[in-house]
Amino acid sequence: MILSRSLKDSIALVTGAGSGMGAATAPVLAGEGAYVAVTDHNPAAAEVVAHDLRARGLSALAWGLDVTDTAQIKVVMADLTERFGGLDIVINNAGVSAFAAIDSSSYDAVWAKALAVMLTAHQQVIRAALPHLRKSAAPRIVNIASTEALGATSRDSPYAAAKAGVLGLTRALAVELGPEGITVNCICPGPILTNMTKNLPEADRAVFAKRRTALRRYGSAEEVAHMTVSLCLPAASYITGAIIPVDGGLMARNA
Repeated sequence: MILSRSLKDSIALVTGAGSGMGAATAPVLAGEGAYVAVTDHNPAAAEVVAHDLRARGLSALAWGLDVTDTAQIKVVMADLTERFGGLDIVINNAGVSAFAAIDSSSYDAVWAKALAVMLTAHQQVIRAALPHLRKSAAPRIVNIASTEALGATSRDSPYAAAKAGVLGLTRALAVELGPEGITVNCICPGPILTNMTKNLPEADRAVFAKRRTALRRYGSAEEVAHMTVSLCLPAASYITGAIIPVDGGLMARNA
């Protein structure tokens, strides 16, 4: 048996693909031959990414998608599967920054938004996608969590709780959907240069990287994207329930 490493003619949905890791993942998928549904809460940002891919001769269409809106998820899912002819890959990437001290006045609102965008939305997207994934020859789900789910930072309990929930969701659905051949895996990015981190002073980023990561640097969104896409390959058929840090060795260090 020779397992394929080609994504040619696969159909992939990426949430939060208008910027950051989602915007880096869409080109990698498309470059491997997939048709990509670029979705983002900002429709204009999604269209910029899709337009750039089409300008390179790749296959992509854009949709505005608020992942906290269950009705909108169903509408977008129906439209993209009709236009592309199905769905093989779901990448739950949408996220927000969610930091608040436990006793702050904003905590309840930050907590609610964190769970809505980064946990509840994951299962809602998966549930909407399942009828289509069940028709796929190589169905793949990849959830994007964070190393904050493995070791938290002060004042980030809403974010850490949501991301830890993604780990649990991933493992539980891997077990539940495994008999159907649907793989469910999770990527935990560490310190990555994205819109969430770009406003940090360069000196602070350098100190953090040298102090915490084995590679002594921040990673790029594209480096995360390549690991994400690796889990989507038809050949990745025996990997499920995996929690994979892409963190420059952050979690490997004792100090």
